[in-house]
Amino acid sequence: MKNNNSKKTIVLAYSGGLDTSAIIPWIKDHYKFNVIAFVADIGQSRQDLYKIQEKAIISGASDCYIADLKDEFVTKYIFPILKIGAIYEEQYLLGTAIARPLIAKAQVDFANKINAIGLSHGATGKGNDQVRFELAYAALDPSLLVIAPWREWEFQSREDLLIYLRQKNIKSNVTKEKIYSRDENIFHVSTEGGVLENTWNAPDNTCWVWTKNPYEASNDPEKIHLKIKQGYVIEVNHEPLSPYECLKKLNSLGCEHSIGRVDMVENRLIGIKSRGCYETPGGTIIYRALRSLEQLILDRDSMYWKNKIALDMSSIIYDGKWFTPVRKSLQKSSEILSDSISGEVVLELYKGSVNVLQKKSQNTLYSEEHATFNKDNVYNQIDAQGFIRLFSLSSRIRALNNNK
Repeated sequence: MKNNNSKKTIVLAYSGGLDTSAIIPWIKDHYKFNVIAFVADIGQSRQDLYKIQEKAIISGASDCYIADLKDEFVTKYIFPILKIGAIYEEQYLLGTAIARPLIAKAQVDFANKINAIGLSHGATGKGNDQVRFELAYAALDPSLLVIAPWREWEFQSREDLLIYLRQKNIKSNVTKEKIYSRDENIFHVSTEGGVLENTWNAPDNTCWVWTKNPYEASNDPEKIHLKIKQGYVIEVNHEPLSPYECLKKLNSLGCEHSIGRVDMVENRLIGIKSRGCYETPGGTIIYRALRSLEQLILDRDSMYWKNKIALDMSSIIYDGKWFTPVRKSLQKSSEILSDSISGEVVLELYKGSVNVLQKKSQNTLYSEEHATFNKDNVYNQIDAQGFIRLFSLSSRIRALNNNK
């Protein structure tokens, strides 16, 4: 696609939701620029992509381009952070945050391809995504103009956007009663706003999109078998699958058993606390499986270092610093350890819980002969005496000095 329009063109990261649907006519009204909607296909299932394309045109876009990024997203973004074990504030598996650098990169590449003058996104001035998108834009092509309507326009709320769209005769599926902000991809779906803005409100059924209510899930636990090679799941129940198909399969299994629900209040980068309901069924299963193999394979110092990398990486991804040397450095460091994570795991799914039942690996450091409480011929317990004397030497010297 070449941009032959005489008007200057902006490429908008378009989701088909309320915000980006309002942004198209707003940019045209206020900047007099041509707008092309850019849709990243990263496995979202809420609505047909061609309906999104049609909606973009109805909203005033001169064209709508769909980029198929599903396989790249799972292989080069999702599995690498699952291998690292990055999880923000002990609960959030970074489903939205990890998608932003990929979308931004594809958006910048497309803008350069059609000779667009700038980029736009639908992130609010209160959120993290504005930082994630714009840090990526700056790292990849700082010459492009960036328009962030939520920081500029006169609208104060999503109710205002609904009124604006009605004035423009543009239909929206959002209603005042269900005015959630949602983000979805193959990895997760998030829900914010609405009843969740009051932390005393329990989430109701409208706050969950994918997963079954635990009370309605099967009363029979389900066992699943995963085969893992270098941190990637390569088989589910003995069926070889691509990374994308593997995640899709585990999402389906996890949703049936209410796996991966999280209701949390997190610290946004800009300082505001926000509440969200996250559903990450397949990712939660993979996360648990990988951590269980690490218990077998990694020595104590390696486990400590990998956990530290995971903690640092969670903030790097959450803060939008994907295109930085420190992200590359942390990922390279982790790969040295995660490349040894191979083996098989049997897990049990039941009403929201994931339990590891069995695990084995050719790289295991676990030795039943050494660990047994029964008689063995490989470990001399008297050796521990000298170790303890040396390990406690500084403590004993300190005590002797204090006694003087």
